Amino acid sequence: MKYIVVLGDGMADEPLEKLGWKTPLEYAQTPNIDRMAREGACGMLQTIPDGFEAGSDIANMAVLGYAPEKYYTGRGPLEALSMGVDLAPDDVAYRCNLVTIEENTMTDFSAGHISSAEGAELFASLQKVVPKVMFKAGVSYRNLLVIHGGKGAVSTPPHDIVGQGIAPFLPKGADADLLLRCMETSRQVFDNHPVNKTRISAGKHPATRIWPWSGGNKPAFPPFAKKYGKKGGIISAVDLLNGIARCAGMEVISVPGATGYLDTDYDAKARYALDAIKHLDFVYVHIEAPDEAGHLGNVEEKVKAIERVDGVVGTIRDQFKGVLAVLPDHPTPIRLKTHTRDPIPFVVVGKGTDGSTRYSEAAGRSGGFGTRNATEFLTYLFS
Repeated sequence: MKYIVVLGDGMADEPLEKLGWKTPLEYAQTPNIDRMAREGACGMLQTIPDGFEAGSDIANMAVLGYAPEKYYTGRGPLEALSMGVDLAPDDVAYRCNLVTIEENTMTDFSAGHISSAEGAELFASLQKVVPKVMFKAGVSYRNLLVIHGGKGAVSTPPHDIVGQGIAPFLPKGADADLLLRCMETSRQVFDNHPVNKTRISAGKHPATRIWPWSGGNKPAFPPFAKKYGKKGGIISAVDLLNGIARCAGMEVISVPGATGYLDTDYDAKARYALDAIKHLDFVYVHIEAPDEAGHLGNVEEKVKAIERVDGVVGTIRDQFKGVLAVLPDHPTPIRLKTHTRDPIPFVVVGKGTDGSTRYSEAAGRSGGFGTRNATEFLTYLFS
């Protein structure tokens, strides 16, 4: 038997007055996922364990069966693995956003979704004057900072504090002094940098500073093939997911045109999934766009992204005869512009029926599978 999971990051939400008190999932036109609900069954997953922040790192690890309580060391080291950074045992890797801070307020956690090329220029300039740490440019605003012999620090994810003053959320802990010096140096280097002059002249948010967060040491997972007895692969444009794949010994399937943003090539993700499942037992298709729309607070873009996820599901469903599941990793409500810990709805076709008529948060709550711990999901799916 073959298995495909399509994960629309952050798809779950709350009822919105603008949508007639429907959620974006309920409002969006999703004929393919609704067909799955009629032919399959729905339920809920608790993806964020007690004591953990609601993040894609925690949630996706849980869905893949890797209990965060046991294996999670931080988001930074997972992204380092994806970027090909070989961490020493005493290295601490931090996720490092390029952000826009104005008058000590977090204006934009992504510096206007800065391009990868622009980010690389900024980090090259910063590295020249900060030799004590390693910077690694990634995709858009998602980058890396590594401290050799680091001790760790805690800071708040920048997407959680948009519109708020930054003072209470700055790094705290053993590495904090060094991180704060790096942040101040980045402010000096980025001010009047040619990249930012060009962005400002084009009416875009400049990258005014770096923001390091979620640091940790190199993790160790049991291999996916050993854990489940199946060959697995992941399709994602996000370093975090690809880092999880590498840590679990799964195949990282690169898709041209996958951007990790609203403009990703949805059709290509479906095609590559169908091709990969020919030689793999399990493919995990991660689509970031609904989460990005949620962080922007843009309900129209979120509905559109969900409908495009539905198109991916339709292409796969038409040509795939195995077990297919669709779910988000966590809610990213438009109202809050950040993640919540609430359980998320899933739908599975190929594992029985429960009388569901469509896919939504309400359908998940009333579905035949009930509410399950996400770490048990693949074990159930493969049973």
